[in-house]
Parts: sequence; C-alpha cells; structure tokens
Amino acid sequence: MKKIEAIIKPFKLDEVKDAINAIGVQGMTVVEVKGFGRQKGHTELYRGAEYVIDFIPKIKIELVVADNMVEKVIDTIEKTAKTGKIGDGKIFVYNIEDALRIRTGERGEVAL
Repeated sequence: MKKIEAIIKPFKLDEVKDAINAIGVQGMTVVEVKGFGRQKGHTELYRGAEYVIDFIPKIKIELVVADNMVEKVIDTIEKTAKTGKIGDGKIFVYNIEDALRIRTGERGEVAL
C-alpha cells in the first residue's frame, strides 16, 4: 500500500476528485493548507498599499491505495491538476505498513 499526497491549486479540487473517483478510487482526505515553493509568494495591492503574501493557499489531497493503483492515481492527478503555470503543486508517495478499518477490524488492503 502507498499513501499519495498531492498539493494542488484550490480551483482544481473538483476536477481532481471527479477524475480519481472515475478510476475507481474510493475515499480521500482533503485539507486546506498554505505554503510556497519556487513561487515564494507574491505582492498584492489593496487600497493603494502593497503587501506581500508569503504563503499561497493550496489544497492537500491524501489517499491510500493498493500498490497496483499507484501509477494510475499519480497520472490522473498530474493530468487533471496541471495548468502549465508555476505553482501547480507536487505529488509525494509514501510506503504504508498497515491499515485498519476501525468499524470491522479488517487490516491491510481490504481495510481500504
């Protein structure tokens, strides 16, 4: 099993969610986050005053999937979230040792 974390632009969330559901992945966790990478924030003008926004609003999607679904999920997220502009985000993949469904006590991939 692998955990996939994707940090994407907020307006891409619905498209990514629909695309992931379409390939048969059930369940995800979504968190509103702020951060910066190469963008390093940006400057905005408000009522004539300039101010710097250091942390850009993003969405973090977390999924745990079976090993045989990893590449399909990554490709789907990449294609759906990509705008071609700076700040499109990142995808991280982690190994998961075990999973447990609290309600039934099922463990491993069947718990997903």
